[in-house]
Amino acid sequence: MAQNSNVARFPIDVIRLTAATTQAPVKRPREFTCFSYDKNHNLRLDDSSIKWYYPPQPPALPANLSAGFDKFDKHDSQDEHLDSLLTAIAHHEQQTNQPIDAKFVTWRGMMTKFLIAPYPYDDDDGFEMNATLFQDCIFIEENWVFAAEKKAKQNSGWKGPISQEEMTFWGYKFETLATIPRPWAETSREVIENRGDEVVSNKEQYCSVVRSEIGGKVLCFGGEVDAIWDMKPKEPGAKINWVELKTSKVIQSPRDKFQFNKKLMKFWAQSFLLGVPKIVVGWRDKKGMLVSCEEYETKEIDERVRRERDGGQWPWMPWVCVNFASEILDWIQQVIKADPQQSGVWRIRFDAKSKVVELFKVEERGHGRILTDEFVNWRTRLASSNQPQDG
Repeated sequence: MAQNSNVARFPIDVIRLTAATTQAPVKRPREFTCFSYDKNHNLRLDDSSIKWYYPPQPPALPANLSAGFDKFDKHDSQDEHLDSLLTAIAHHEQQTNQPIDAKFVTWRGMMTKFLIAPYPYDDDDGFEMNATLFQDCIFIEENWVFAAEKKAKQNSGWKGPISQEEMTFWGYKFETLATIPRPWAETSREVIENRGDEVVSNKEQYCSVVRSEIGGKVLCFGGEVDAIWDMKPKEPGAKINWVELKTSKVIQSPRDKFQFNKKLMKFWAQSFLLGVPKIVVGWRDKKGMLVSCEEYETKEIDERVRRERDGGQWPWMPWVCVNFASEILDWIQQVIKADPQQSGVWRIRFDAKSKVVELFKVEERGHGRILTDEFVNWRTRLASSNQPQDG
């Protein structure tokens, strides 16, 4: 770590990380609560928005992933901070009367960014996050302003024949084609066969909230889950057969293969973090025609990369991702807790070109909008109620 004008810096040394002979210990993520967004994107503290995986079959394939784009029921992107995640955590704590033991709370998307930071796609593949310390736990959210500006810049510079917005829609369309609202035995043939005509929406979501550990640090993060393979077990913390749904262009050349292997890094990281055992890739052509589906086991991606590491086909290594995530969290914790005020908002900034993570304070007091007043008040009451009574 280097210091300059109150900015702490952590350079990513990929050579050192690659040479490591051990990986930071990881504990399997276990879901301890969940929440849903309904069809109007209203928060519900239940699992009502779970979808079941049921892939499209011929004659439904090939399928036009652009069909229905003009009727897309789109949730307008906005800065929702950690609000729904904090609400779900507080609801869980109200049942147990104990605070969760996590030292970091964030979205799965932020943890994914940490895992894949050693291998940026290009010089513009940076990120910014906001962090705050509260009751010995660091809460991290995306810096939404930076993310929105980055997305707008990418869209304005796009020169492809199909807009990025429509190509993003392809992913939601695939989810619609590959899921059903109830288990197969409870779903009519009509519903299954008419999925291609269904209005596509990204408002309805199921979010899993898990406890995990990386390098001895207890983490809590929430993330959207696309579908389930069978049924959600009743035992708390049991393994759940989630399915992650992705689309990708059909591989036609060695370069396509190399690019897909790099894309698999993010697929793997997202699924690894939430304990999703299966990834289903919908293969499409360049015009957005879905032609087939292929299943990947998350753990086998890890094993395959390790097995083929010397063949030059894999531009990333899983232990590098895990070890860097562990190191960067240790460093963030060290810097923030060394601050004598133990308060305020910090900015985490990653510059992909220089491969340096920076950490600096942007607000001296309070928690900004990272924490809601409701969550702070709840935690304050909980801490007070758990204090030993005199006499």
